[in-house]
Amino acid sequence: MDPITLLFYAAVIAGLLVAFSLGANDVANAMAPAVGAKAITIGQAVLIAAVLNCVGAVFMGSNVTRTICKGIVSPEAITSANILAVGMLAALLSTAAWVLVATFTELPVSSTHSLRGGLLGFGLIAGGIDVVQWGNVAKIALSWIVSPLFGGLLAFIIFVHIRRYVLVRKDVLGAAIFWAPIWGSLTIALVVLSFLYKTPYGASLNIPAPIGILGTLAIMAVSTLFFRRRLKKNLDYSIRPNKSVEDIFRRLQVGTACYLAISHGANDVSNAIGPVAAIYGISKGNLTGIGGIPLWILAMGGAGIAL
Repeated sequence: MDPITLLFYAAVIAGLLVAFSLGANDVANAMAPAVGAKAITIGQAVLIAAVLNCVGAVFMGSNVTRTICKGIVSPEAITSANILAVGMLAALLSTAAWVLVATFTELPVSSTHSLRGGLLGFGLIAGGIDVVQWGNVAKIALSWIVSPLFGGLLAFIIFVHIRRYVLVRKDVLGAAIFWAPIWGSLTIALVVLSFLYKTPYGASLNIPAPIGILGTLAIMAVSTLFFRRRLKKNLDYSIRPNKSVEDIFRRLQVGTACYLAISHGANDVSNAIGPVAAIYGISKGNLTGIGGIPLWILAMGGAGIAL
């Protein structure tokens, strides 16, 4: 057995370990708000996360995975295929070790940043400062500031809107029935657009952006009417209106949790299988480690997260 093939088998095991660790740690980001709002139980959260992380990983995970081995280190600058493969394996093992330690000590850490750090360390040792793509490193560091600020701003805007147009209204239940389906349909629209323009399957359809947007708006309109009708039919009008409004928004929490689970699988599966895919490419003669991502590797990452 040649060294690259041996390294690939080792990387598969390490990739599964990373997927397992980020499933144990990072999935909380998607599920914790819905559990905290008592919209779903912990058992239901685990089941939803397991299934939808797999869906996101298999159908939407390839785009992010292709960038994993070229975003921090320039693979073409590493002249030895063996060194590149060993470096990818080292980054995987370091990520798995750190995220597992953080999980057992109840620290919410980022597997994305952990893997990028592992690749950065490998690049500095293998090729020196010039091998590292410092512009991308700076963007990642900037995201540590931008992401929480942007997330906080959006949460502020959404909550102000809900408070102004639902919670303080005289007919609070009627306002919730009007606006909640719109927010739920917006979540569906995000999933549809992600599928059309962020997955290989959607891209193969070659749907022009204007048509895709118009079609998504049509889906959003139909789903809004459907959800509104279901709400009016299934609500218990014998209880207090404020209690009914809480129940409506709890149901919305389930939808947003599902969307976040799909997004998590699509994005973070790259942390587990990106280096695996890179070593796979090297074993097939692609010395840059960048190539097509086999479906079974994506499925492996999703299964590891689910486990």
